[in-house]
Amino acid sequence: MNQQTLSSSILRKKPIDTIEEENKHSGLFKSLGLWQLTAIGVGGIIGVGIFSLAGLVAHGNGSNPGVGPAVLISFLVAGLASAAAALSYAEFAGMIPRAGSAYTYGYVALGEIVGWFIGWDLLLEYIAIVAVVAIGISGYFDAFLSGIGIHMPTWMTSTADEGKGGVINLPAILVCLVVTWILSRGTKTFGRFELVAVGIKVLLIVFIIGLGIFYINTENYNPFMPSGFGPVLAGSATVFFAVFGYDAMSTAAEEAKDGKKHMPKAIVLSLVIAMLLYVAATLVLTGMQNYKDINPTAGFASAFTGVGLPVIATIISVFAVLSILTVMLTFLLGVTRVWFTMSRDGLLPSWFAKTDRHGTPQRVTWIAGITSAFLAGIFPIKAVADLTNIGILAAFVVVCVAVIVFRYTKPGAPRTFRLPLMPLVPAFGVLSSGFLMTQLPWDTWLRFGVWLVIGLAIYFGYGRRHSLMNPHSPRHQPSASLDAGR
Repeated sequence: MNQQTLSSSILRKKPIDTIEEENKHSGLFKSLGLWQLTAIGVGGIIGVGIFSLAGLVAHGNGSNPGVGPAVLISFLVAGLASAAAALSYAEFAGMIPRAGSAYTYGYVALGEIVGWFIGWDLLLEYIAIVAVVAIGISGYFDAFLSGIGIHMPTWMTSTADEGKGGVINLPAILVCLVVTWILSRGTKTFGRFELVAVGIKVLLIVFIIGLGIFYINTENYNPFMPSGFGPVLAGSATVFFAVFGYDAMSTAAEEAKDGKKHMPKAIVLSLVIAMLLYVAATLVLTGMQNYKDINPTAGFASAFTGVGLPVIATIISVFAVLSILTVMLTFLLGVTRVWFTMSRDGLLPSWFAKTDRHGTPQRVTWIAGITSAFLAGIFPIKAVADLTNIGILAAFVVVCVAVIVFRYTKPGAPRTFRLPLMPLVPAFGVLSSGFLMTQLPWDTWLRFGVWLVIGLAIYFGYGRRHSLMNPHSPRHQPSASLDAGR
């Protein structure tokens, strides 16, 4: 194959007009309305960010100095970068209500190789997110048991890398498997559970904020930025994990009753609700307790214990586990739908795209769930969180670039939502996301690079030849793209 043919094959773009027909025969059930979609978005955004990462960044960890009350700024910087990307996602979601999310947007606007890299990237990142959240839940579960006088052996509650004499994080492994089972029961069941659980979560956070206000000691805000602005920006790169759940929600677009109308609204609503709660919660957390005394894995539980309310701390620990479960469900849903879509498109074997009577791709659901359990069981929370963030930031850069390119190459494409101030907003998303990537440690870049190299080998060894966009593919048949998900 000559260079021109190779170039044209890897840059081929998926026609947007074929997606509607594919959606009709996907095998996925359309059962999600606006508020269920918003609940999935809020469920993915709010959770470990408030209950674990806020305390981790404020307190510091290892070589990372604590940023103290300035963790609020870390969240705001991350939120601004995320908002620019959210508007870009909203415009695409209104045009292309398809399960692949950023993978599909890159495929349609920038070409197959870009779509592949983002899809391959998201497979790892979403699985890693599920693992991070499981580790956060494990910390609160341990805090809950300690509050009632039960102390689990250290070897089964922390990993060897944490330096506490741990071997494996057993609670984190078990919660990954429970969440996988819930998702395997079908999207309708999952949507109902998510709506109820997110409602409980929001009420819990409002209760925490409302009660915590009465125990704020303003002396804890001084110094506001004890380590300087550099660590605050580095903290933004870490907490960025906590402000992008809407992108995983967009992978459920094919299961929305009216994706073109409801997806953009749900994306914007979920981010606005989440950021308001984040700002209030970080102010309360760092006001109740000096940042040096905050427990980096169970911040609010330690804060209420510190002001003499251990019963409240126990209640928080119980409900934190339930509320953080929604984050795991959202991102596990995300990885399975991206994987399903890549397989349906021929870039991965069609074996992964089979659905069952619940309209659920069971094979990828259990593979992703077991892999996340493995990561949660052996790695510390920061290592997995940083690996997660670099991948999502890369996806945000691609989506922001893609929305600019598509606005000018396909200006007549029907859009139910148009992001404002084009191209300034997505350009800001590119610059801010790229900057946050530079704040991540070198070993995170190394792991990310190794994963992408593996993906490149799989694409040229399998994906490029079997893609449904390749006229010489063994799967290139008129009905191939429609039957892959059946």
